[in-house]
Amino acid sequence: MEQNQTQNSLPENAYRELRPGEEYKPLMPAESKPREVTPYSVSFGILMAIIFSAAAAYLGLKVGQVFEAAIPIAIIAVGVGSISGKKNMLGQNVIIQSIGASSGVIVAGAIFTLPALYILGLEAQFYQIFLSSLFGGLLGIVLLIPFRKYFVKDMHGKYPFPEATATTEVLVSGEKKGNQAKVLAISGLVGGLYDFVVSTFGWWTESISTRVAEWGTVMADKLKLVFKINTGAAVLGLGYIVGLKYAAFICAGSFLVWFVLIPFLSYFAGGQTIPIGEGVTTLLADMSPEEIFQNYARHIGIGGIAMAGIIGIIRSSGIIRQALGLAVSELKGKRGGESTERTQRDIPMKTILSVLIATLITTLVFFQFGVLHNWLHTVIAVLIVFVISFLFTTVAANAIAIVGTNPVSGMTLMTLILTSLILVSAGLSGTSGMTAAMIIGGVVCTALSMAGGFITDLKIGYWLGTTPSKQEGWKFLGTAVSAATVAGVMIVLNKTYGFTGEGALVAPQANAMAAVIRPLMEGGTTPWMLYGAGAVLALILTMIGVPALAFALGMFIPLELNTPLLVGGLISWYVSTRSKEADKNKARHDRGTLIASGFIAGGALMGVVSALLKYLGVEAFAASWNTSTGAELLALLVYVILIGYFVWDSMRGSNKEYKQ
Repeated sequence: MEQNQTQNSLPENAYRELRPGEEYKPLMPAESKPREVTPYSVSFGILMAIIFSAAAAYLGLKVGQVFEAAIPIAIIAVGVGSISGKKNMLGQNVIIQSIGASSGVIVAGAIFTLPALYILGLEAQFYQIFLSSLFGGLLGIVLLIPFRKYFVKDMHGKYPFPEATATTEVLVSGEKKGNQAKVLAISGLVGGLYDFVVSTFGWWTESISTRVAEWGTVMADKLKLVFKINTGAAVLGLGYIVGLKYAAFICAGSFLVWFVLIPFLSYFAGGQTIPIGEGVTTLLADMSPEEIFQNYARHIGIGGIAMAGIIGIIRSSGIIRQALGLAVSELKGKRGGESTERTQRDIPMKTILSVLIATLITTLVFFQFGVLHNWLHTVIAVLIVFVISFLFTTVAANAIAIVGTNPVSGMTLMTLILTSLILVSAGLSGTSGMTAAMIIGGVVCTALSMAGGFITDLKIGYWLGTTPSKQEGWKFLGTAVSAATVAGVMIVLNKTYGFTGEGALVAPQANAMAAVIRPLMEGGTTPWMLYGAGAVLALILTMIGVPALAFALGMFIPLELNTPLLVGGLISWYVSTRSKEADKNKARHDRGTLIASGFIAGGALMGVVSALLKYLGVEAFAASWNTSTGAELLALLVYVILIGYFVWDSMRGSNKEYKQ
């Protein structure tokens, strides 16, 4: 059966939980034979990986933000296919997106850690950056594949997968004409222009806070109470897709930190002079709420994320046993999975184990001869990489599935601390210890970043009906290309701009990692008490049935990025509950999903355009106006208008739009 014989809209049960006995049938059914891996899709995917790796590396090091490459690449793939008149491109576009999207996740893993080597005055060679990114990416792929079925099929409808939803809607729109594609295009234009104006021209502020009023400033200074919300269209759309349930859990964690812990700490420990964390010298009473969050409260979230990962591993023990059982069965020569339908066919477990073992052996060789030159330290380093990557793979996938944000910097920070403590106890310290810890951190960071990003690709493939084994196999190529590109770009940027001194690239995450690693290797303090408090809190939340990871994510991610999720979730609840007719409520909710996807897609694409304009030296930002009260009040006004448009357009949904 050819792809053009399939439906051109997602089934109505794509985003909801399945009823007993109900089955999800993707756009490209299992019995079809869509075109997926072709010279066109592979070469286009490689080109996207190179371009977006270079762009993301520069922008990430300059401003500290790595844009999500999946959505812009999907838009470009659909656009080029339409302009060139190609037909039945859905399967090929998924492969293009999957290969190209390796760029963003590899970049995030590399730039959050490895520039710290330069910052610490150490030298990083091309092969060190390339191999740490490559091996981390490979580990992320092979450690995630055994969990694919659980996350994308068994948990169907239980996780919102916001980024995967938006990317899927973009890819589907390329296969059809009509009202749904029109809604996506218009909302993409609205969301894109809205976010473009904010980031490029600064006509209104990106976020608003209670400090806009005099009473708010007094509360922030005296009581350490402040409320903030990001006004971006993309984040609002993200909240709609996340939904009210998870948005409420995330914001509950955030509100606990900002409205309970921070005021509490300030009130009872205002004269605190003993630093809990390294580099903290200011009295708590003299800190802003943001500084208390950064130096103290946020560490509780890191501990919570770590414990949520351990709980997740324990709860996933059955899946792990099943995967190991399949591996043992295949290694004994039993041929399993031959009759598996095309849309559920993974790379054979024997191949996965072979790649995993080969990656660990080559990592061992790399660490021994390229970094550590001590077999005991090398074996310890490889064990750290494998154990932590394995433990936190499900955490990264879970975080992406819930909120679309991977807390990779928090998990990497924990990795660096644990690695440093273990290496110091094994007799390794000083500059060689710092080099080793940062490269180990780079491998783990990239592995976790890849695991989170790759589950998005696999969920897209599940909804659309692509062949998982093809996505998985060609992801290795995208990883290698992206790793090589990032290594080259990072070395060029270091020689051109540097990461320290006047005019240097900011590299905020790498600077934070460097600040943490130095005292650990040379003697210093670590906020174990706060990590422990977060871990205990995660256990308590699990006992009372609250999703610990979602709650801990809220504690770790800044307040202004959490509150719009709640607004979007409330919009989702509102538009899907106003009618007494279930079909009308569903139609309205589905139209809202299209609009939210358009906001995310438009915001992501315009974010890239805005960043490129800044790179080219186009300065049109109204800096003085943007810091004024008027700009913040205007932001509140246009945000309310945007919410009103979102609700109004979603309520126009009707059953006719979604009939096949």
